[in-house]
Amino acid sequence: MCDRIYIMKDIIKILKILSQKYNSHDKTTLNRMRKEPNAFEILISCLLSLRAKDETTEKISKELFKIANTPEKILKLPVKKLEKIIFSTGHYRKKAKVLKSVSKEILEKFDDKVPKTREELISIKGVGPKTANIVLAFAFGKSVIPVDTHCHRVPNRIGWVKTKTPEQTEQELMKIIQKKYWRDFNAVFVQFGREICVPISPFCSKCPIKDYCKRIGVEKSR
Repeated sequence: MCDRIYIMKDIIKILKILSQKYNSHDKTTLNRMRKEPNAFEILISCLLSLRAKDETTEKISKELFKIANTPEKILKLPVKKLEKIIFSTGHYRKKAKVLKSVSKEILEKFDDKVPKTREELISIKGVGPKTANIVLAFAFGKSVIPVDTHCHRVPNRIGWVKTKTPEQTEQELMKIIQKKYWRDFNAVFVQFGREICVPISPFCSKCPIKDYCKRIGVEKSR
């Protein structure tokens, strides 16, 4: 029990440190959208972001939304034109099909509105648990923990969890993180994972939480 209390105290300290450093000036597209949330744009941006750099996702999302920012407009957009717009995000043919399919389901099954429940969101082909949680958190202000590669890697590296998939990480994090931190967890850890706790050779020398990190799996750091 004493060990568990000690770990929980460290988790709270780490969350407070990282929240103060990153949450107020996070640069990701999704976090900027939180100021004026548009559920459909957040969903589409998330789908475009898969295996793409944040800077690329932001640029391409803006270009796409100038032309088509509703399910109906996405469906009316010729496939070749859509593919050309989103080309730089990678896997553009597959993503174009997903964008078309998701838009059609939202239009036909949900009366042109992005659903507000996890069950309905993941019922849409192409929308997984992580994407659903991001929409719930960023568009609808729900208390969930969206877990992407950063949010999976960093807690494992620190030593909070020992999991193999983002889905497992989400479940474990919900057990150890206070609910008041859930909504901002993704924003903070994505930025931290991009700037400091990078996948290979993390910048441990300038890490604000190095005193609390177990550096699990870190063979070389900077």
